[in-house]
Amino acid sequence: MAADLRAIRADITALDVDGIVNAANNSLLGGGGVDGAIHRAAGPELLEACRKLAGCETGDAKITPGFRLPARYVIHTVGPVWHGGERGEPERLASCYRRSLAVALEHGLRSLAFPSISTGVYGYPIERAASIAVDTVYAITRDRNDLTSIVFCCFSAGDLAVYQAILDDLPDR
Repeated sequence: MAADLRAIRADITALDVDGIVNAANNSLLGGGGVDGAIHRAAGPELLEACRKLAGCETGDAKITPGFRLPARYVIHTVGPVWHGGERGEPERLASCYRRSLAVALEHGLRSLAFPSISTGVYGYPIERAASIAVDTVYAITRDRNDLTSIVFCCFSAGDLAVYQAILDDLPDR
């Protein structure tokens, strides 16, 4: 049976799931938006764990414990900065979701929450980013039974509406 895919509007740092995905920068040492919120909520131990990872390439993902978060793990992925879509941004964004899911599966995670990667200060248009996110995750999870729940955690009501419309159009709904 396929994983349950759903979108919610919530604080990703408060979700009780096996892992949350952090939309990080290449240094993994904290930043603004979701990245800063996750680092603040997880505590200083997260920064120390991230220092040991020596950064992360765009489109890749690395894992740390969740420390003070309800989530057991944080998967850090670096999304692309939007430059109009002609510099490989769609492929690199899809890679963020593929690599995050691969890391989750390698560590036995069954439930995972994603933020809307690259749509904040990196400027990726929400409609395009959400479509890539849902399509990529659906393609990987539709025939698997080792992932039970995937949440797309949205910051705004507008983002939630975009994700929900895309999810509603999936064939299995």
